[in-house]
Amino acid sequence: MDNAMQGQGGGMRYLRPWVMVVLMVSGLVMGQLGSVLAQGEDAPTVTVGSLSFTESVILSEMLALMLEDAGYEVERAFELGVSADLHEALTSGEIDVYVEYTGGGLVAILGSPVPTDNDDAATPSASIAERTYAIVSEQYRDAYGLIWLDEIGFNDSYALAVTQETAEELGIETISDLVEHAGDMTLATDAEFPDRHDGLPQLEEVYGIEFAEVRPGDPTAMYDAIASGEVDVITAYTTDGRLPGLDLVLLEDDGHAFPPYYAAPVVDQDLLEENPELEGILNQLAGRIDEETMARLNAQVDVDGMTPADVARAFLEEEGIISSSE
Repeated sequence: MDNAMQGQGGGMRYLRPWVMVVLMVSGLVMGQLGSVLAQGEDAPTVTVGSLSFTESVILSEMLALMLEDAGYEVERAFELGVSADLHEALTSGEIDVYVEYTGGGLVAILGSPVPTDNDDAATPSASIAERTYAIVSEQYRDAYGLIWLDEIGFNDSYALAVTQETAEELGIETISDLVEHAGDMTLATDAEFPDRHDGLPQLEEVYGIEFAEVRPGDPTAMYDAIASGEVDVITAYTTDGRLPGLDLVLLEDDGHAFPPYYAAPVVDQDLLEENPELEGILNQLAGRIDEETMARLNAQVDVDGMTPADVARAFLEEEGIISSSE
């Protein structure tokens, strides 16, 4: 052993105090670093998926950035398709988490009816939105081993939209008002609306409505089509940032055909049980984003031309959820 450490009597009795402090601190740091590295080696790579539209990509990018900020490796599998595609990807293990909408999960995946108001109940009942969340939470867990985390805060519902000119000319404010005119109209929709249970079939069942023509396709194309007069009605999203610039009127769903669509992360149960800290990381968005805020974030991409990644990062940094990249 080095004489400087042994002194006259051997061992470490005569080691200078400042040297001892340095060694002790170094040991603590190295121990903590070893623990972090060990955790990093054990932590899984988390694959985040998204649906194929702007809002979903922004939200999934937020999940990915929060995970990376917490030290997780992340793979992005964005724009995989519609709800059925993402559900299959999640149950098959292709992805680990994505943001779904309660109404979509209820009707499009579970095939369950939308809860209705129960005014005759002896005690005040939970709202339709609360009961919808309760149903999807329980049935997803029991049937698929998937967990719905906390709702992000906003409701992005379907809505039928017409131009201001059409609304004034025909005197329509509600979907019921539209029924008598629909036989002479063309409806443009997103790709899945004509087939999903909470889409056109639900509209037809509730209102008995029938359009002259239905054109499914890219959501961006339907906005262009109604602006140019190529179609008469579109299925808009209530948090779409393009709506204010198009002078459109959202018709009231007076027959309550559309369920509530509150966004929330859905994650594999086994992954959560093995990594319980993930729940807290992914729930950092809970209650943070209302309809107005989500529409603003969507507009930053669809109107202003920003990337979803830049929009997501800027929001998370402003909210203090992740550390600044600067």
